Amino acid sequence: MNRAWRPWPRQPWLQRLFVGTVLIAVGCLSWGFFWEPRQLVERGYDLRLPHWSPQCEGLRIDVVADIHTGSPHNGLDRLDRLVERLIASDARAVLMAGDYVILSVLGGTYVSADQMAPHLKPLTARKPVYAVLGNHDWWKDGHKVRAALESAGVIVLEDEARATELGGCRLWVVGIGDKWETRHDVVRAFSAVNDAAPALALTHNPDIFPDIPPRASLTLAGHTHGGQVKLPWIGTPVLPADQRYAGGYLIEHGKHLFVSTGIGTSILPVRFGVPPEISQLTLRAAAREPASAPNRADAAPAAR
Repeated sequence: MNRAWRPWPRQPWLQRLFVGTVLIAVGCLSWGFFWEPRQLVERGYDLRLPHWSPQCEGLRIDVVADIHTGSPHNGLDRLDRLVERLIASDARAVLMAGDYVILSVLGGTYVSADQMAPHLKPLTARKPVYAVLGNHDWWKDGHKVRAALESAGVIVLEDEARATELGGCRLWVVGIGDKWETRHDVVRAFSAVNDAAPALALTHNPDIFPDIPPRASLTLAGHTHGGQVKLPWIGTPVLPADQRYAGGYLIEHGKHLFVSTGIGTSILPVRFGVPPEISQLTLRAAAREPASAPNRADAAPAAR
């Protein structure tokens, strides 16, 4: 006699396991696609850097990347919220590591640079904002994106350096073009650096980090989004860069790198374990020169 197929397990423990698995899956999907992408955390980092001057001790800067205005849960109102947070911060300057627009993302709406850039004006009126362009910006005509940002008062640096003074700290901000989508020239970018003041290198894709000279006290990048998904014991399954550059602070061969995990999303509108973040950096002189071997920096986020 043929038995009718039963989709529901007979044993009570199997029923509980099935229901529990479904609830966990629904909860994770809701968190990753609806809750976490809407968040905006501020996380502090205390970094000890080489070639750092006494006049710059304790300098505070904010770093954001991959704003991707137009991605789901991340429209112009969200950009205004980001700007309000950056204005309220006690940081002396803001560094933006590229990708202000989106090429495409499931459920997103394209917002042009001309639409988004004016929303940065309240920020640039309060403190200097330095930026480089990312691959998405170049895919949407990098020259137009640059013009829009500059019209809002943002200082865009593509393979060029700019000397600045922030609260008595004289330093260089060195902008380096995107590794993938433009002719990046590290040597040209550093050619204007003509004194011993500390230098911050700003770029989009962290894969260019091995080419950055030791002259830079710190390299700042974005692009990775931290993988958008970070799972326990597994880490970041998908990353558009070398895995060791997924996000956060890294010391490699005596050189220092900080990778922002970004604000928006790309391709899929999901974040799980990697919330949108404003990275608040406090920069201090290293007590001693780091070892030459590659190593992950032991720099837990500072309490805020």
